[in-house]
Amino acid sequence: LAWMRKSARARTTKQTARENAFSELESQMGSLKLDDDVTVSLGQQRLGKKVIVIEHAGIKFDNNTILNDFNLRVAAGDRIGITGENGAGKSTFLNAIAGRIPLTTGIIELGETVKIAYYTQETEDIPDDKRVISYLSDVAESVTDKNGNQVSVSELLEQFLFPPFMHGTLIRQLSGGEKRRLYLLKLLLQQPNVLLLDEPTNDLDIGTLTVLEDFLSGFAGAVITVSHDRYFLDKVANQIYMFQGNGVVDRYDGLFSQYLALHADDKQNVIEKVNVEKKKTLTVQKKKLTYNEKKEWATIEDE
Repeated sequence: LAWMRKSARARTTKQTARENAFSELESQMGSLKLDDDVTVSLGQQRLGKKVIVIEHAGIKFDNNTILNDFNLRVAAGDRIGITGENGAGKSTFLNAIAGRIPLTTGIIELGETVKIAYYTQETEDIPDDKRVISYLSDVAESVTDKNGNQVSVSELLEQFLFPPFMHGTLIRQLSGGEKRRLYLLKLLLQQPNVLLLDEPTNDLDIGTLTVLEDFLSGFAGAVITVSHDRYFLDKVANQIYMFQGNGVVDRYDGLFSQYLALHADDKQNVIEKVNVEKKKTLTVQKKKLTYNEKKEWATIEDE
């Protein structure tokens, strides 16, 4: 929005794509109808003092180091954001916590009361011939919210932007984004107390992300989120683990935008150093003009 309002000197064809993306985003926001007081407040199983303990964890695949002597203690109420370069091992880290892949060294221990829901980048196989409400009713007919009130599956569907006329829809008629939203709701319907979210901003629409942010704001359990989205991480995480690759992980207590601002100077220093090195290289390679080049130089401005 700030970029669109700014009077750019010239808008090139490259920027046209950005303008089109803004228009599409604006139309989505226009069609998004969320009540100001919409709240999603599901209860969850009690979470004990011991949640997740990771000690001296190491993960290696061939010559690729993902984690090296990594330590972390997760407590109830923690909001942890995982970010970093692609291929640095963020999803692998979540898979290790979920018990899907083993550590090479070290341990991961879960508390006895921990109940994990893992939102992965791949949706589970959903039977296309099932209806939306039946898919969720297989998990539970209703759930208890944090105030002890019973909430029906139909009410939850409406809170997650499935209007009543869609409750009897066959799943095969849903869009990809709607299937992902349904998958997320099924996970939350199980009333977990630890949430692992792997890149939720990749395929959830703005409305669903708004509802998810609202849900997480009242969630008493622990949340570990992998994302590159600065806005989303600022909303849902106050501890940042930056995966740098080759087993290097930086920790920062605060918001992702604060981390980026803190390291902006470091990045600029690296750029300036590279530029200096380039300048030195160019200086070394500089050579005198040939006779013909001198003749061309004498007339080039006029021409």
